[in-house]
Amino acid sequence: MYKNLAGRAVLAWAAACFLSPAFSQPQAPKAPLKIGFVYVAPVTDAGWVRQHEEGRKAVDAALGAKVKTTFVENVAEGADAERVIRDLAQQGNQLIFTPSFGYMEPTLKVARDFPDVKFESITGYKQTPNVATANARYYEGRYLAGIAAGRMTKTNVAGYVAGFPIPEVLQGINAFTLGMRSVNPNAKVVVVWLNEWFDPPKERDAAMALFNQNADVVAFHTGSTAVMAAAQERGKMAIAYHSDMRKIAPDAQIVAVTHQWGGYYTQRAKAVLDGSWKSANLWGGVKEGMIRVGDFGTKVPKAVQQEVLTRQQDIAAGKLQPFRAVAADVRDNEGHVVIAKGAQLSDEQILKMNWLVDGVQGRVTR
Repeated sequence: MYKNLAGRAVLAWAAACFLSPAFSQPQAPKAPLKIGFVYVAPVTDAGWVRQHEEGRKAVDAALGAKVKTTFVENVAEGADAERVIRDLAQQGNQLIFTPSFGYMEPTLKVARDFPDVKFESITGYKQTPNVATANARYYEGRYLAGIAAGRMTKTNVAGYVAGFPIPEVLQGINAFTLGMRSVNPNAKVVVVWLNEWFDPPKERDAAMALFNQNADVVAFHTGSTAVMAAAQERGKMAIAYHSDMRKIAPDAQIVAVTHQWGGYYTQRAKAVLDGSWKSANLWGGVKEGMIRVGDFGTKVPKAVQQEVLTRQQDIAAGKLQPFRAVAADVRDNEGHVVIAKGAQLSDEQILKMNWLVDGVQGRVTR
């Protein structure tokens, strides 16, 4: 009798458990992490925004249903950026990437009102508990591209179409010039400032003007493919930036300096998912896989390709630093010593760069 009573009790307990809400209803799946991206220009086939869009896609591919990503393109820096970033936070995005220097202050402003949201200010330099910063050592790739340009030029004149005279752009111009003159001491670089990040007609016009000034190779720090298209049209050479641009300029491209954001974006999304995200600052380059030089054009001799790739390995190994003065003082284009022989610029000095190196024709205009 006691055995039967015990059995009935077990059955009653089991029935109660399975009929209770905790057992009768399946556990709701965990909601995906919502991640927002803000782009300063339209998403095109190549360029600055394209590389960040590839980074977003890499997050989707790596994390699948754990995340839900979205982006807003062609957002002007300033008030528009603040509005869009705020909208993304209000829509429940818990991680927001803002990859443009002019997004830094709007990001900080919105972050103060959303302390539980994580923000990644890409190319910014101000951190708070919920705002991290990250950037890439673009200048490492620029130095390597300069080596290729120095070997390929026939006129010893390179043009450079530049957006704004901020330290990041100055680093690139100077590293490109130092790389070029390391293999071709007679080379010079002519700079045209646009005070725009993305304006294809102005970018094209600037490239054409540089070709008219005897430049046979051109580099750029703007957001479109217009400079590459101009070089292709004029039968000149060009350095692709942000992305491989051989589809746009199959005959003109010498080499591409490409930005690789997928690994960093995926790592930061994983950190939010597992609760380990902390505000930090990363400045990664060739060694960290954030900058890569390659995608050589068909006209580049194998010896030049190998030279560039070897120097890339030297940078990754720490054997080569673009802003180290090895054989002599490095001077700016006004004659002042900016790196003494045997010295190397610190990261702090590089980040505050406000000069143009000897060999550059142009001025830092603000």
